[in-house]
Amino acid sequence: MKPVILCYEKCTTCKKALKWVEEKGWDVQVRPIREENPSVEELKRWHEASGLPLKRFFNTSGNLYKEMKLKDKLASMSEAEQYQLLSTDGMLVKRPILVTENGVCPGFQAEQWERLLRV
Repeated sequence: MKPVILCYEKCTTCKKALKWVEEKGWDVQVRPIREENPSVEELKRWHEASGLPLKRFFNTSGNLYKEMKLKDKLASMSEAEQYQLLSTDGMLVKRPILVTENGVCPGFQAEQWERLLRV
């Protein structure tokens, strides 16, 4: 499986991550997160593969997250409800997300990305 990076074209962090990947010479597939929302099934798989709390998959600095007042609502939502919500709009999802056979990393973290891509 070719590594996949889900990103939003106008996101500066996504642009930085894609530039970094290109400079390293890694062959990845880029998936537009807004046009191709992650499905509930994908989110479950990625969450499990990441070993991170589900909250790390939310774009907590995004406008939609703030407009929906999710900071106050997430704690009372079940995981199933959170997966469902994340799958409704790619703008709710933390980006970029690197998905590889070796693991998943929401957000651009060069050291973690290098570890996941190098294996």
